[in-house]
Amino acid sequence: MSTPSEPTEAPPPSRWHQTFLKITQGNAIISVLAVLLAFIGGGILIAATDEDVQAAAKYFFARPGDTLAASWDAVWGAYSALFQGAIYNFGAPTFARAIRPLTETLTFATPLIAAGLGVALAFRIGMFNIGGRGQMLLAAAAAGYVGFAFDMPFPLHMILALIAGLIAGSLWAGIAGFLKAQTGAHEVIVTIMLNYIAYYLVAWMLRTEGLLQAPGTNTPKTPPMKDTAVFPELLGPQFNLHFGFILSVAATFLVAWILNRSSLGFKFRAVGVNPNAARVAGINVKRMYLYGMLISGALVGLAGVHQVLGTVTTGFGADIDAGIGFDAITVALLGRSTAWGTFAAGILFGAFKAGGFSMQASQQIPIEIVTVVQALIVLFIAAPPLVRTIFFLPSPERDRRRAEKARRKALKAEVKADVQLEGVSK
Repeated sequence: MSTPSEPTEAPPPSRWHQTFLKITQGNAIISVLAVLLAFIGGGILIAATDEDVQAAAKYFFARPGDTLAASWDAVWGAYSALFQGAIYNFGAPTFARAIRPLTETLTFATPLIAAGLGVALAFRIGMFNIGGRGQMLLAAAAAGYVGFAFDMPFPLHMILALIAGLIAGSLWAGIAGFLKAQTGAHEVIVTIMLNYIAYYLVAWMLRTEGLLQAPGTNTPKTPPMKDTAVFPELLGPQFNLHFGFILSVAATFLVAWILNRSSLGFKFRAVGVNPNAARVAGINVKRMYLYGMLISGALVGLAGVHQVLGTVTTGFGADIDAGIGFDAITVALLGRSTAWGTFAAGILFGAFKAGGFSMQASQQIPIEIVTVVQALIVLFIAAPPLVRTIFFLPSPERDRRRAEKARRKALKAEVKADVQLEGVSK
């Protein structure tokens, strides 16, 4: 009597198949495809709002080609203007003028990168730092006050103004971290309330002479920053790019090292994955919440310092944050809460800001279209199953379920074979 054959295992997937699965099931591909879908959605809106497209659509069924051609011209013209306003202007007479859009992109991206890193680091600890506006305002107020109220030599003046801004942003975010650690107060609610407190506090200081208000005026605006406190230019006076970009690059290296190489970063990630398990492993979860928000606030505060000492040196008002505190949330989401992913997302959103004005000026495209594209990116980033379905990408969950099903089937076959062998031996 023949013994039952051993259950055959499926051959392991090839190296190329494994590489394909890693690419299609990773987070990076979702971010790239989310941007692509957002551009497609933005293109549809551009075509729908174009007057030539609307005129051609009236006789669409008679000559559909006219509508399609007009739609292509509108979308191509808009995105070409976006590219030339954000990356490289092909029609510029000199190379310096041609690369100026790229420098503007980097200038706009500088505070976005810093603030995005702060939000991303908080995400990795399982905290949602939505208080970027308040942290930027307090950092800008502290750095600005040091920048115009003291007389010191360069670079000491600039360094002290920078440190003042970092400390102010860090302490303001630390309030939320402390309350989270000691009372369990939700950081979203706390940071939202701190945003309002910071806004009205800075607005009061801007209307109070002797604090932030420029002397001899009733305008709620600070005096101009002293030249010794302003970030130096990187490429000369014809460009707006300043030393703050170098600081944002350095901050990216620092956050990457903290999260991936340091013991503190390991504790941050452990708390973010499962705070209860981290507590059992001996990690002081409360202390990690506080440390995380302090570092996060310092990074967001760096964005506020950029706004004061780099972009706006003639004095600032209560709108100095320019919505960057909330845009940073989108940047961190698109960057998947990684240091270099956030850096790349900050560059992309800086390009949106720089190219949006060019698109509006040359093609009469509403600047709000860029905002819609950004919103669509957030929508698709928040719905990975939708992106996978649209592009027919394999789902990691489905593959895991299939592997588990195959494992159970093989185990069942093995048990059945053991039973038959036992019967044969008897």
